[in-house]
Amino acid sequence: MKFTHSLCAALAGAALLASPLLHAQEAPYPRQPVTLVVPFPAGGPTDSMARLLAQKLGDRLGQQVIIDNRGGAGGSIAAELVARAPADGQMLFFGTTGTMAINPSLYKKLRYDPVKDFAPVSLMATTMNVLVVSPQVPARNLSDLIALAKAKPGDLTYGSAGNGSSNHLSGELFRSTAGIQINHIPYKGSAPALIDLLGGRLSMMFDTIAQQTQNLAAGKVHAVAVTGPKRSPLLPGVPTAQEAGLKGFDVTIWYGVLAPKGTPAPVVDRLQREIAAVMATDEMKKRMEADGAEARSTTPAEFAALIKSDTAKWAPVVKNSGASLD
Repeated sequence: MKFTHSLCAALAGAALLASPLLHAQEAPYPRQPVTLVVPFPAGGPTDSMARLLAQKLGDRLGQQVIIDNRGGAGGSIAAELVARAPADGQMLFFGTTGTMAINPSLYKKLRYDPVKDFAPVSLMATTMNVLVVSPQVPARNLSDLIALAKAKPGDLTYGSAGNGSSNHLSGELFRSTAGIQINHIPYKGSAPALIDLLGGRLSMMFDTIAQQTQNLAAGKVHAVAVTGPKRSPLLPGVPTAQEAGLKGFDVTIWYGVLAPKGTPAPVVDRLQREIAAVMATDEMKKRMEADGAEARSTTPAEFAALIKSDTAKWAPVVKNSGASLD
């Protein structure tokens, strides 16, 4: 009887000792507002995408999702901040093709590893660019543009937001895939490049569809191809580059959410489910389409595979372009 009493007391004591641990394991997520770190300043397309997601995701999580804009160094400052954050899901990263797949080849001294430092959660949207030409360029389709470039090597120019930018690398991929010689003119942002395109001082430019919609409608530029794997609902009459004969050309720009490496699987899974639910709504699909994007979601494994494949895709493009940043 004495032994039984001692055993019961021991078991009770063990249960008391274990209860804080069990409580910690079962603590609900999120326990407080979640921070979504955006790698570019407020007001840009990446920031707009993040804010659309943050509001709806916060409603589903039962906690506010706060946007923290940390621009600079092509998104590297924000990525490093989240990579070093506690792996509890309270701080997340709004990653892009640039920050996760291009920066590893572009920056000589990158202080984060897109694969080793992050746990992919889900995509939330993909978008594409459109290749537009100045009305002064005598080409109204991609085949004619390529033929013109081959007939006059080095005469045609394309503008970008700067070395290593998405429209720079889109142009480099176009040059190498088509086997043509066109000259890259880097600017400090897309806006001054667009001014020169509209003024006839540039031959062509890869730009966002939303940015070019009004110019196309006014006849200030002409669209010859979109860069994605399928046509854009905003420009249904414009073929993809692949449809126009440029096999293998695909520039799809994506946005997604990542957590620090080591974030518990249940937290990652919860975030993935909620993001998928948000992006599946008609409201978000329409909002994305209005911005020239497509609402998307993936599993963490699918997102990880995309990062890996896009990193391999863009590495030779960056190398051939000669672009390199410290």
